[in-house]
Amino acid sequence: MGSHSAAMVDRKIRMTAHRYTAVVLATIALATAAEGAEPTTAPDLALARVRVVEAQRTPVASEVVLTGDIQAQAQVNVSFRTNGKVAERRVEVGDHVEADQVLAVLEPLTQRANLDNAKAALASAEARLTQAKMAYERQKQLLAGGYTTRPSYDNAEQELRTAQAAVDSANAALGTAQEQFSYTELRAGVSGIVTSRSVEVGQVVQSGQTVLVLAQDGPRDAVFNVYESLTARPPGDKTITVTLQTNPAISARGTVREVSPTVDASSGTVRVKIGLEQTPPAMGLGAVVIGHGRFAPHDAVILPWSALYRYDGHPAVWIYDAGRRTVSVRAVEIDRYGPDVIALKSGVEPGERVVIAGIQFLRPGQEVAAALVGGNP
Repeated sequence: MGSHSAAMVDRKIRMTAHRYTAVVLATIALATAAEGAEPTTAPDLALARVRVVEAQRTPVASEVVLTGDIQAQAQVNVSFRTNGKVAERRVEVGDHVEADQVLAVLEPLTQRANLDNAKAALASAEARLTQAKMAYERQKQLLAGGYTTRPSYDNAEQELRTAQAAVDSANAALGTAQEQFSYTELRAGVSGIVTSRSVEVGQVVQSGQTVLVLAQDGPRDAVFNVYESLTARPPGDKTITVTLQTNPAISARGTVREVSPTVDASSGTVRVKIGLEQTPPAMGLGAVVIGHGRFAPHDAVILPWSALYRYDGHPAVWIYDAGRRTVSVRAVEIDRYGPDVIALKSGVEPGERVVIAGIQFLRPGQEVAAALVGGNP
């Protein structure tokens, strides 16, 4: 019994010794690990953490894709050259017309009456001219035989000249009446396609009032509404490739023919007309087309959208000073906006570090903990 109790006591002593040794070894290991690691201070944990990139200039030659439509290079506003009431309209929007085709007709009541009066006046003047000729010939024969006086002969000659002038005047009046009568028929004078109309049968129109708009046959334009910034740097080769939206296999090439000098107030865009070298038949008037143009390459600092900040009403970015570990805000000039990135024209120099994440927590002169994307800060 005594030997058994002594064995148990000995076993407890050994277990206690092993536990003490394990605690000591664990304490030593923790102390050793702590000596090899750099302690983390409370101030470092309180710093705002940001991500930065090093700015670099990159050649940029982006491609612009725009949607527009096909239009005629020349449009004609067709109008009557006299007043009247529309009696007949012979064309609809979309019709192709020839140069001498009658498009609409006015009621020619006044013009026909003027024409009849001019014809009657001419007939009367011609009758008086015939009488004057006969009187003149009679006086001429009598004067040769000595049976009349010289004043009578001169009067007959004068009457003949007056009658001849009256006939000439009546002829001119008849020509004017005939021309006015022809104005009751509307002709475009050029061939093309009717794109719009603003006249109906029974409507009273004034001279010079536009009643039809005609897209003249001939060269075609691809017309696009583009942002003003795009017009400052045209494509490198000044050539635009235009494809049909419904069938991209149909394409044409063209060059910039006209740029509007004004900006549309409602959309903020500028109208640009691309003169097509050859227009495929499928690219009819109004066809929706897509224009592709590649800009001339130039160097710019490319940054993600997350770097953009608005400061004092202007675009800006946050610059990180690696020596002081502080940030400052700087205004920049945007060269171009892309789907995921922005290109800077000025404001950031190569080698400077720009904050791209965490800008919403920053203030000028603030000390931050920065992580350089692609390396150490």
